[in-house]
Amino acid sequence: MQNIGAYGVELDQRLHSLSAWDLHAGRMVDMDAKACGFSYRNSIFKEAEAGRWLIVKVRFRLSEAGAWRPVLNYPDLQRHAQLQESGRAVTARRIFDAVCEIRRSKLPDPAVLGNAGSFFKNPIVSADVYASLKSAHPQLVAYPQEDGRYKVAAGWLIDQAGWKGRRLGAAGVHDRQALVLVNHGGANAEDIMRLADAIRVDIAERFGVDLEQEPVQVS
Repeated sequence: MQNIGAYGVELDQRLHSLSAWDLHAGRMVDMDAKACGFSYRNSIFKEAEAGRWLIVKVRFRLSEAGAWRPVLNYPDLQRHAQLQESGRAVTARRIFDAVCEIRRSKLPDPAVLGNAGSFFKNPIVSADVYASLKSAHPQLVAYPQEDGRYKVAAGWLIDQAGWKGRRLGAAGVHDRQALVLVNHGGANAEDIMRLADAIRVDIAERFGVDLEQEPVQVS
């Protein structure tokens, strides 16, 4: 329905356990959240043991109705008109509807304009690197992390570099969300990667920050 973690809650905060088929050993295995090795946009299923596991069942631990509390840390949710209406309770359904509306306003429908969602992760940098970037670019968008580092908004970097709406042939950057690379029709994998590489090089040269690809590339 939505990108996990994109609107203030991460998967590992709600995951109880999952069942996965071990393609190497030929058996079913149950794992808790810790065993999955979750980190920012990552897990053992994506990196360390990619291709080994086939996830067949996921179990979530959710709060009971009386104990549920809304999580509205995401800036667009904090500003959303329907969630700010006085006298109306903020329910899970209203948050769901708000997230869907926000997503539709920012991201292209893949059935209409080919895309894989957010193409780059938000880079996490040291406090020193953040301070240097903030000094040079006062409008920098970044979020403090518990370990003292900062998560920099990759979309802001790409937008500032002038890539939003630009095209290299049939591959381009979406005109409303700089994190999304789109296929305007006829682009192949090489075209997409050529565009991604050009963006990565430009951001590294302008800001000294390395962007990491988020979608898994299947050869």
